[in-house]
Amino acid sequence: LGRPGGPAPDGGKAIVAPPDVEGWLSDDQADRLASAAAGVRGPGRIVEIGSFRGRSTIVLRQAAAPDVEVVAIDPHGGGDRGPQQISPDVALGEADHDAFHANLRRAGVDRGVRHLRRMSQDALDAVEGELALLYVDGAHRYGPARADIERWGERVAPGGTMLVHDAYNAVGVMLAQLRLLFLSPEWRYVGRSRSLAEYRREELGGAGRLRNAAAQLAGIPWFVRNCLIKVALVARLRPVARRLGLPDEDDWPY
Repeated sequence: LGRPGGPAPDGGKAIVAPPDVEGWLSDDQADRLASAAAGVRGPGRIVEIGSFRGRSTIVLRQAAAPDVEVVAIDPHGGGDRGPQQISPDVALGEADHDAFHANLRRAGVDRGVRHLRRMSQDALDAVEGELALLYVDGAHRYGPARADIERWGERVAPGGTMLVHDAYNAVGVMLAQLRLLFLSPEWRYVGRSRSLAEYRREELGGAGRLRNAAAQLAGIPWFVRNCLIKVALVARLRPVARRLGLPDEDDWPY
């Protein structure tokens, strides 16, 4: 099962987000993702919801042991690609699909990843057994985000790990966290790397649930700051976004 801080599979060399692969996974987030994947014991199973062009998929496959199955679920329909790109677009979807497999081949991991080109909820029956690690980075609207966390989260084995991207960042994901995770009796909050939150599936008593909720509530000011930065960016007030904390190299708060 997933263990935080697991060893890198190549003897300690850090695995970072591939710089030539488009996506929104930062290096510190890639390190957290790789650490969780490296801690999965074979023949465990890792499921990724939302692969886009393969940035996080490559990290997962490179970090995981060879006998660990990595399943990438993405319909590549051209919708929910990122900020302000919600509606489906067939041409963009095909371009994403082609780039996804080209990037995996270039990284030497294409044969080690099982890609399900389906909507995440339509892929539930295509993956058998429990999951050691679940990485959720699908549609960020409340309904899809809640369904992914709830229905796929049920598949994570006790002691397993769930990582949620755009936590404390996307409004829909934040609402799903509040509804399903803040007072959950079975998901302990481990921590986050910017907008990548990590949870461990374990039973929590009443006091433990309150402590867990308090730990998560501590991230709310960061979420509010991100919302204000996004408003400033949409309004083309980049100097204001900078004053709120947007790094010079970023176009969006992650």
